[in-house]
Amino acid sequence: MAPKPNSPPAGANVARPGAPVAGASAPRGTAARPEHGDRRTLVVGKGISLQGTVTEAEKLIIDGTMESQLLQAQELLINHSGVFKGEVEVEDAEVAGTFDGSLTVNGSLIIRATGRVIGTARARRLSVEDGGQLSGKMEMITEASSAPTARLAPAPRSSEPADA
Repeated sequence: MAPKPNSPPAGANVARPGAPVAGASAPRGTAARPEHGDRRTLVVGKGISLQGTVTEAEKLIIDGTMESQLLQAQELLINHSGVFKGEVEVEDAEVAGTFDGSLTVNGSLIIRATGRVIGTARARRLSVEDGGQLSGKMEMITEASSAPTARLAPAPRSSEPADA
């Protein structure tokens, strides 16, 4: 019996070039189960190339190659065979493979001994293992630089009456 025209072969990892991948989960057997049952995890397996926009993924694990113009997630893990090119804003990142682009990490950035970060990186906390590489511009995020530039209706801080 021939497979349906719109269905991929069983066990195949299929991504349309340039298509957004929203809240994707890893196919069975490609990675360990997430720690929380409702955690949205996207795994780009070894030998797989993915190009596009990822939204609403909480954790991204890259063993293959991924290109993205803007990626927002809680956690980014680039394993030793993984390559990421593009722009990323995450809470925490661990790079054991190659990152090439603009990386903003609001929490901890860990560059493992086999890791390479090329381009611009911003992080609140940075750890580089012996052998890890950082080429380009590095900026540490401080409380002053991470504060929003504008706030809506801040509460008055003076002791003077509001109607003068």
